[in-house]
Amino acid sequence: MTERSHPTAARTDLHDDEDAVPARPALRVVHEPEGIDLAAAEAAAGQFLNALGISTASESLRGTPGRMARAYAELFSPRPFDLTTFPNDEGYDELVLARRIPVRTVCEHHLLPIVGTAHVGYLPGARILGLSKLARIVEHFACRPQVQERLTKQVADWLQTHLEPKGVGVVIDAEHACMTLRGVQATGSSTMTSTLLGLLRSDARSRSEFLTLTGAAG
Repeated sequence: MTERSHPTAARTDLHDDEDAVPARPALRVVHEPEGIDLAAAEAAAGQFLNALGISTASESLRGTPGRMARAYAELFSPRPFDLTTFPNDEGYDELVLARRIPVRTVCEHHLLPIVGTAHVGYLPGARILGLSKLARIVEHFACRPQVQERLTKQVADWLQTHLEPKGVGVVIDAEHACMTLRGVQATGSSTMTSTLLGLLRSDARSRSEFLTLTGAAG
């Protein structure tokens, strides 16, 4: 992942202020892929299917290896975005929470889907975050083979580092196809993970509010 700063338009108020602090540059978040070779991926997908006794000779399956290659390339290619923050001029100090952010990734053990929702919140410090960026950050870390525990912590740690809030909380509730479609075949089961940092971990009232609003309090 590459993080690049570039200037954004300065904020305009109702009056000019020669001593105004310049706007903080937006942080450009880009995942640098090591290189995607769709032709090689398609050939490998065809060999994989044939090795499992699935012929790709029929008209309906002839294009399947290529579709598989393109589908996984899309899953593993997060979109770049600008981490846009704004000064917390009003000193807002209550919880900011984005609930039910869609999560889709694949488990790194079986490459089967993990699908669910994430709840991401923070207690603002000096700056506040554009709300859509909470979903972008989840997507960014989900676009690679994952385990849910790591994904949860990556989102929380990244926000804590780059936004410097007073607290961060992340809860992910997801269904793992490696549990529901194979092995134990626990249809309907889901897995919940959480990471709490700062005041959302140390302050009982803030922690309770966050967990209650996300539905993780039981």
